[in-house]
This record gives sequence, structure tokens and C-alpha cells, in this order.
Amino acid sequence: MHKPHVTVAAIVKNKQQFLLVKERDKFTKRICYNQPAGHLEEKETLAQAASRELLEETGLSLKPSGFLGVYNLHAANGVHYLRFCFLFETTSETAVLEPKDSDIISANWHSYEQIKDLPLRSHLVLKCIQDSLNKAPLSLDTIYDD
Repeated sequence: MHKPHVTVAAIVKNKQQFLLVKERDKFTKRICYNQPAGHLEEKETLAQAASRELLEETGLSLKPSGFLGVYNLHAANGVHYLRFCFLFETTSETAVLEPKDSDIISANWHSYEQIKDLPLRSHLVLKCIQDSLNKAPLSLDTIYDD
């Protein structure tokens, strides 16, 4: 039976900067950049999962301000992902970024132009950022969590 992997991603904006994490891709072993992201855990809502991943991978404790969308990806590693993207906004330019997840090398702010030239984990990293710039986020109550 086919079961896609349910993942969440945090699109974090501060003015014209986006927060990305630097990590080593477990499939290709190359250094790449991604949004703070990860798998949905048991008994979590999607929004809770996004906030938890953000905290683990950057040290920032924030709640999502909106829901950006669902992204369906059949990745090069053969895995099918359903990625739920949440928008976060912060005005704290001096927040200390301290990844707690040992898989994260660092967390840093980047401009859209810089991101276009980085080795990204997948094309969804840039697609989600573009969508955050061009689409109005949906209300968090778009998602029903029981």
C-alpha cells in the first residue's frame, strides 16, 4: 500500500529575508539548504509540527501566521512527500539562531536573490518562497485538526 510521507515546512520571513537551514542531504550526502522542515509526529497538529520543527532546527519559538499550501513531491530519492507549508513572520532581527537538531549545520537569513544561487534540498524550497511572495496565505482554520 502506498503511503506518502507527511511533512511540514516553516517559511519564515523577516522583512525581505528568509530563514533557511544548512544541512547534509541524507540521500545525496551533499550540503544543501532547506526551510526548517520535518515529519509530522503522532498526535500533533500540522501547525504544531511546523512550530516544533522550527524550534528544533533554529531555536526560534514562533506560531504560524498563515497556511501557504500543500505541495506534492515525488522526490529523486523515490519517496513521495506531501509537504504542508506554514508562514511565520518575525520582526526580531537579533534573535539568536541555535539549532538543537544535530543534523542542522546552521540557520541563517538569506535574501530571495541569494537563495536562487544556493544548492537547495529540492525545488520546493524556492517554490514555497516564491508562493509566499506572490500568494496571500490562507487562514490557519483552513486545516481542520481533530
